[in-house]
Amino acid sequence: MRSCPRPLVLFFDEIDALRGESLRSVLRQLRDGFTVSRGGFPHAVVLCGLRDVRDYKAASGGDPGRLGTSSPFNIKVASLRLGDFTEAEVAELYGQHTTQTGQDFTVDALERAFSFTQGQPWLVNALAREVVEEMGVSSDTPITAEHMEEAKERLILARATHLDSLAARLGEDRVRRVIQPVIAGELLLPTDTYDDDLAYVRDLGLVAPDAPVRVANPIYQEVIVRVLGNNTEGQVVAAPSSFRLPDGRIDMDKLLCSFAEFWRENGEILATASTYPEAAAQLVMMAYLHRIVNGAGFIDREYGVGRRRVDLLIRQPYTAADGSRAVQREALELKVWRQGRTDPLAEGLAQLDDYLDRMELSTGTLVVFDTRPQAAPVHERTAFSQQTTPSGRTVTLLRA
Repeated sequence: MRSCPRPLVLFFDEIDALRGESLRSVLRQLRDGFTVSRGGFPHAVVLCGLRDVRDYKAASGGDPGRLGTSSPFNIKVASLRLGDFTEAEVAELYGQHTTQTGQDFTVDALERAFSFTQGQPWLVNALAREVVEEMGVSSDTPITAEHMEEAKERLILARATHLDSLAARLGEDRVRRVIQPVIAGELLLPTDTYDDDLAYVRDLGLVAPDAPVRVANPIYQEVIVRVLGNNTEGQVVAAPSSFRLPDGRIDMDKLLCSFAEFWRENGEILATASTYPEAAAQLVMMAYLHRIVNGAGFIDREYGVGRRRVDLLIRQPYTAADGSRAVQREALELKVWRQGRTDPLAEGLAQLDDYLDRMELSTGTLVVFDTRPQAAPVHERTAFSQQTTPSGRTVTLLRA
């Protein structure tokens, strides 16, 4: 029998994929090995996973409200989180590919890669791999921002293991208590478990490590709303092609009227069944838009945390009259009229004004969902009108 003369470090990757008694058994063996069989035990053990050891107690079937350090969970010396890349580090990493192959990344491609990933290590590598290996971009062709856009969509649609692992956490109460108000644009109200919940979701990497509380990056943001809106999207029977004009643009009037009809017939039922009730109305509309826009266009989302708003920008490439490529841009703002609050119309018009200023657009759409118990029946209150913003813009109002 041979033994290693040097200190041995043992790595357990994806340790938190274990659940219940299997996880408890592994942790007990690690603890006993360190305390009882120290002479024949590895010098150090590294547990790699999405969660901190203190959260394994809940994963193993213990009471998640009691996250103490009782055996076998008090085995941790330190917790380390793999940090995100800076924009310069992303450029340096991609530059290594250029050095090895001669294939360049344009400046816009590098900026788009960092914008989409915010430096999350797995996403940074996965995005580049999607372009280079899966999309088969020729090595003598520079990688552009358009390549990065396509790679991002492909990653989201493929729902790779990493993204699926994060999505699977969305049903956990601790995750819901943090993510739901972020999607709804509401403030995170302090609770007995607030600090633990927020720390847990940050450890998962779903929200950014610094204030304000927000989804960590646009790719996670898109994955979250698509997962939560999947049931709604499956109920949309309208064909996306029926909303396309001959030049490729989206017929927004037709799209909005179609959504209003869908909301009258199905909206409240879908919202009631949602596991994220406070954000259900926004999720229903985003899922409907995604079903129609998906494949040919893009939807950019901004969550106004604490400002009770969700901003959406639809980008649809099309062929202009002179034969050149252009992009149709349509802005929407979603607001919810909740019980105990005043009509958010005035606030929504001012906020839409601000959003249109930033997007450099002359008009947009404000959608106000009325979720008050005393509100008129949905088939009576769902209607369109024209409104004027504080700066004088004429915009479309949909009350739903």
